[in-house]
Amino acid sequence: MGLDDITRRIRAAEIAAGRAPGSVTLIAVSKLQPPERVEAVLDAGHTVFGENYVQEAQGKWPAWRQAHPAASVHMIGPLQSNKARAAVQLFDAIHTLDRVTLARKLAAQMGEQDRHPQLFVQVNTGDEPQKAGILADELPGFLALCAELRLRPEGLMCIPPEDQDPVPHFRLLRDLAQAHGLPGLSMGMSADFEAAIAHGATHVRVGSAIFGARVTG
Repeated sequence: MGLDDITRRIRAAEIAAGRAPGSVTLIAVSKLQPPERVEAVLDAGHTVFGENYVQEAQGKWPAWRQAHPAASVHMIGPLQSNKARAAVQLFDAIHTLDRVTLARKLAAQMGEQDRHPQLFVQVNTGDEPQKAGILADELPGFLALCAELRLRPEGLMCIPPEDQDPVPHFRLLRDLAQAHGLPGLSMGMSADFEAAIAHGATHVRVGSAIFGARVTG
């Protein structure tokens, strides 16, 4: 596979779903990838990347952005509240707004820095106790709190349970987003992004299928 193959598959999925070409944003998940792989994708003209760890992103993206000013970096991993300052400073979008304490920290930092990354609320669609995210029935109250804090999430994000068909989770997230007037749907990864696109995904997160297996040692 690779960037060209994934891009073609996204375009085909858009057409199959009757959606406008280019309506889905591909987030190339660059966490734990060797620099030369990420630089090759940057040089190929791709501009949207995803990172899971604030410290790792801090160590590489400032320099890459100087060389590639159009590049944007999205936080797609769990975000510790004590990293809110760095996250607001570094990321163009945060997909993992998942609790009240983090909402308050982000609101304070966005006001202090006058910087306003896009926000997605992570929803725990599988009601999994070990997974982060707002439960579906708690979403209205959480969005009301965000409004009080002058946070304006533009969408929702989910990571379906690994052992389940993702489609019901994609449908649930779509329905929740529509009910609350949120246009963004961050859902779908390497194994299921085409199904996510069929159910309205606006952002899909693909890593190893673009870059190859991650380096963990």
